[in-house]
Amino acid sequence: MKPQTLTYAHDGQVLADHFEQIVSDYQQSLYRFAYSLAKSTHEADDIVQQTFYIYASKGSSLRDPSKIKSWLFTTLYREFLRRKRDRNRLESRDPEILEAIAGSTETDVHRRLDAQLAVEALQEVDPTYRAPLALFYLNDLSYQEIANSLSIPIGTVMSRLSRGKSRLREVFQQKTSTAACFTHSS
Repeated sequence: MKPQTLTYAHDGQVLADHFEQIVSDYQQSLYRFAYSLAKSTHEADDIVQQTFYIYASKGSSLRDPSKIKSWLFTTLYREFLRRKRDRNRLESRDPEILEAIAGSTETDVHRRLDAQLAVEALQEVDPTYRAPLALFYLNDLSYQEIANSLSIPIGTVMSRLSRGKSRLREVFQQKTSTAACFTHSS
């Protein structure tokens, strides 16, 4: 994707036509990343929507329009972490609120992704390695963009990708050997 040239209104809000183009360009890849983190279509949709809301209200602070992709992924990742912290805080403090929330269980029909097996395997990888793997493979971010998005050094990105790939291979081997056992036994 080519970098966007952004035009801002006097009040700092992104003009509607540019905003719509940015949403069009990045919504799918942001959703895939959010889904790989949250493991829920509902939660992924909410995180992506919040990311675009934050961009609409704070996007004028972006000095280099060529960095929009990294900015959006960083914002999404931080929003995911914020929600996770809030949820953990809620779970540890108020069990009655949890019961109220649990009463409305999600009956979501999960979207079929082209690489469903890869996404399933990715979910089994430790979150420390999952985020860089998802950004690299699902969203085509460079090592530097991943480092910026996750606020970690580029060497750490390379290390986590290497270890994450090894773990992903192990999960694939387990899944394929399990599938082979089922087909031979039936």
